[in-house]
Amino acid sequence: MASPCVRLSVKRFFEMSVAPGCLNRAYSTSQSFAKVLRLPKRQLTKLVYPLQELELYLDPDARPDLHLRIFDPSLEDIARAENFFAATAKNRIEYLSSAVRLSHAPDSSRPEVCFIGRSNVGKSSLIKALFSLAPEVEVRVSKTPGHTKKMNFFKVGKYFILVDMPGYGYRAPEDFVDMVETYLKERRNLKRTFLLVDSVVGITEKDKIAIEMCEEFALPYVMVLTKIDKSSKGHLLKQILQIQNFVNTKTQGCFPQLFPVSALNYSGIHLLKCFIVNIIGNLNDSNFR
Repeated sequence: MASPCVRLSVKRFFEMSVAPGCLNRAYSTSQSFAKVLRLPKRQLTKLVYPLQELELYLDPDARPDLHLRIFDPSLEDIARAENFFAATAKNRIEYLSSAVRLSHAPDSSRPEVCFIGRSNVGKSSLIKALFSLAPEVEVRVSKTPGHTKKMNFFKVGKYFILVDMPGYGYRAPEDFVDMVETYLKERRNLKRTFLLVDSVVGITEKDKIAIEMCEEFALPYVMVLTKIDKSSKGHLLKQILQIQNFVNTKTQGCFPQLFPVSALNYSGIHLLKCFIVNIIGNLNDSNFR
């Protein structure tokens, strides 16, 4: 369910947009997100806040078993977060290095977020979508499951590092366990793990093993539901309710809100960017106001 803050921020945008240019004076935003802000209200809400489309069914008052905690940034916050992912002369976004062992990982004090999921869950496609404002950054996407064989590190300005982990399951690297478990357990600057789940398939047995690993290591993690463009509204709703119930009853370290996204039509991508920036604590950085 969307909180009153979200509704008010959307309403405030449409009130402000009556006067041309006044929104841009309030905060800086990329050309890409400026186009998003010009969308009709219903389209904007569906693109930026995809859970709102299912608001009636996800209402905690109607479903007391869900106990959702809502991440409800304003459009201003989302616009600022967009700029962290936009490559400029002062904000370089680039591939840093790859590693098959933690000892080979770049030595950095910057906070890190990592993305993990089973093979063919759409992890590389999602990361490519997150870096859409930095097209020179090469994120290799393949239709062949298990394409990513190493931990790939990407530097996002001076602020944080994003790590693309190998997929588990089909065609996973032979040393996957040693590589990934060691990183998750010992990487001191890891701030949050994003565990990707296919919204069409739901939580698989292999996903449950990954979840158990995060729980065992007491990692703070987030479930991101990928490929929501491939599901009907009814099927997506069913999956969200089932997975949300799983999060509420079977996990301790998982953030209590799901993040449904589509790397194809960018639904939910802007909100996920804002969540990442919020985690690393730079949302109010004066460089991006």
